[in-house]
Amino acid sequence: EALPHTDFCIALRAYSLCTRKMARLCRGDLVYHSAVFRIKELFGQHNCSSDGPTSSARAPGAIDPLVSEACNYRARSSFQTRFAHCGLFGDPHLRTFKDEFQTCKVEGAWPLIDNQYLSVQVTNVPVGLGSGATATSKITLIFKSFPGCSEQRVYQATTEDLPLAFTDGTRNGGPQEGSGSLRILEKPDRRQVEIQAHHIGSTAIIRQVGRYLTFTIRVPEDILGPSEHSTDLQLCLHGCPQNERIQEQQLPLSPASPGLPWLSTRQTYTLEAATEACNHLLPIEDMYFQSCVFDLLTTGDSEFSMAAYGALEDMKVLSPSRFRLLPSSRAASSGSRRPELGRTAVLLLSGLLICLPLQC
Repeated sequence: EALPHTDFCIALRAYSLCTRKMARLCRGDLVYHSAVFRIKELFGQHNCSSDGPTSSARAPGAIDPLVSEACNYRARSSFQTRFAHCGLFGDPHLRTFKDEFQTCKVEGAWPLIDNQYLSVQVTNVPVGLGSGATATSKITLIFKSFPGCSEQRVYQATTEDLPLAFTDGTRNGGPQEGSGSLRILEKPDRRQVEIQAHHIGSTAIIRQVGRYLTFTIRVPEDILGPSEHSTDLQLCLHGCPQNERIQEQQLPLSPASPGLPWLSTRQTYTLEAATEACNHLLPIEDMYFQSCVFDLLTTGDSEFSMAAYGALEDMKVLSPSRFRLLPSSRAASSGSRRPELGRTAVLLLSGLLICLPLQC
């Protein structure tokens, strides 16, 4: 299906910009020069100006011109949509739809979301024998049938496989006219998948970080109600049960068993070393930074710092205008000053398109 004129010109300018950046590298390559000539022809044929935006720059949840109005939640809504966000990452840390930040045990299979439109379940496993820390090894999303827009689709990611398709091999909602409202987007980083469900105004991002997974989602607040057959146990909506939450004074410090494959990136972190490692990636006075330090102390696995970083970046992408860091109580009490953590804390914490397929 042809792109609308405006989007076509935007894509063409992005392609032109990409080729110009490769001019020196591809000088003398005939395929490259043929592409440059063809781009100039297309500018004239479609009456596109070479000046203008090179990306659509639509705000999160904005109406997508490639999705029919009936299958676009924003187009159907007669009021300003309010979005809620949820994320799960690391050991694992949960940011709920109410912007509460919790650290939980939740070993095994747990529901994050379960309503009449969408179900999300995660499976968390111990990071090693003898370790009290767990991390997410499997994520399953069920996008329920939405007549006229999408058939039911199931997406499943594991530590061994982050597929670019639903379990039935498709990448959209089905053969019907509005099937483009549900689609999987291929990201430049093959360890990241984005799923857009325009008919319910939702976007999910799944990352593979080392041996584990992270999950972030944005949904309209008015679809958060449970389905008829769901339970009240939805971690994104209600948080972790009290008996599954980890308080600082309850932090398990059991040593991991030696000789395990996952120990290849494990080391013993002091509080100072963990703080320094996290400081390279994250702002200091927010809960993502505190989670990073927590995970390095409890697991000794350096890849957990990237989980906190990835979760923060995904939350920024899904909510750039309203994103705010969640200050820790320690940071809040110290103003803008770097939090000072003493010895006690050690015990408590322990494109749019691919430019050119050329090898110039």
